[in-house]
Amino acid sequence: MSELTHVDAQGKAQMVDVTDKTPTVREAVAAAQITMQPQTLRAIQSGGMPKGDVMAVARVAGIMAAKQTHNLIPLCHPLPITKVNVDFNFDERGIVYIRARAKCTGVTGIEMEALTAASVAALTIYDMCKAIDRAMRIDGIRLLEKRGGKSGDIVLEEWDDVGR
Repeated sequence: MSELTHVDAQGKAQMVDVTDKTPTVREAVAAAQITMQPQTLRAIQSGGMPKGDVMAVARVAGIMAAKQTHNLIPLCHPLPITKVNVDFNFDERGIVYIRARAKCTGVTGIEMEALTAASVAALTIYDMCKAIDRAMRIDGIRLLEKRGGKSGDIVLEEWDDVGR
């Protein structure tokens, strides 16, 4: 395992110095899922939720969250994000699969932005549906893949294996 870069020799938290790194195109994909009662999912899909279009709001919330990651995670660098998208797949058993993809040209990875987007999209679905389904559960927040940077491309899990 490589040495931790977010702590100094004395074990104190530090922001990694990326001053001398060369910018490269970087992309990350993250996933999350929220499980609910099947009738809650049907209400979402039919547009019958009292707070409005759940998926549209969750998509925008995820995108906005990715752009604020450096304000939420203390040692993250602000990144010049060039693209964020949030997609959903549905399982009639009451599962919404969430995929967030973030992209930039920068000197450090964009994994945290993708993870933040997926997480906040799930939290938004929860918030918009909690009045009718208190038993919802958010699970499986994880990185699926990253591309670019010194460590190259890493595919941990294919989206088709997650959200279909």
